[in-house]
Amino acid sequence: MSTHIIEELLSNLPEKEVPVRSVMVGVHWTAVCSSHCGLATTFAPDKPHDHSTHVRNVGNLHRKSAQELAKYALSKNTMEAGIGIAAINSLLEFDENDAVEVNASEVLMERGAGKNVAIVGHFPFIPKVKKAVNNLWVIEQNPVEGDHPANAASDIIPRADVVAITGSSLINHTLDDLLGLCKPEAFVVILGPSTPISPVLFDHGANIIAGSKVIDETAVLNAISQGATFQQVSGVRLLAFTCP
Repeated sequence: MSTHIIEELLSNLPEKEVPVRSVMVGVHWTAVCSSHCGLATTFAPDKPHDHSTHVRNVGNLHRKSAQELAKYALSKNTMEAGIGIAAINSLLEFDENDAVEVNASEVLMERGAGKNVAIVGHFPFIPKVKKAVNNLWVIEQNPVEGDHPANAASDIIPRADVVAITGSSLINHTLDDLLGLCKPEAFVVILGPSTPISPVLFDHGANIIAGSKVIDETAVLNAISQGATFQQVSGVRLLAFTCP
């Protein structure tokens, strides 16, 4: 597992410290609000009450700067790492005018028509994509019927013409390795609300990054605090950017 991409994301954050306004770790989603409200998947610990899953400085995270919290992204503790990725996302600046109106599933169907497609993460659109492509391989840490386990990635991804990788792979520090498995000519999409909208991902082989922008912070925090899945969260705009 590697954290080179996270380290690059951290080095590209604003130098001037930005105070954290709030931190919320919900069942499914984590939010950190500083310059903006950033989101990341909550990776629940495998063992409840395991000491290794304790979050450092819990109860005082909102007293830190966003840059300090962003460094949590390097932690092997996935709850801390999720807080860190959300903090990174809360600091990123980008021009919405550069975004394209594109649905990630539509891109995968168009680019994957007659080709081999690998998707890391079990997304809701998978049945639709499966009908439109030659072969669809889904790689998932918690596989359901038809999925492949995470350790199958090294066999599957090098054979794929189109690869879609969940941005939450940054949280468990697998994104670097997954991108390294892609063949040079593969079309690569990094997607999901955890995905940092940063050119750093283009530098590492992404053709499209599809992330999110919180446009109604109150609505998002209310939903997350009440255990919402992403489909239940309102106040978020999905944005996709293509490699320049």
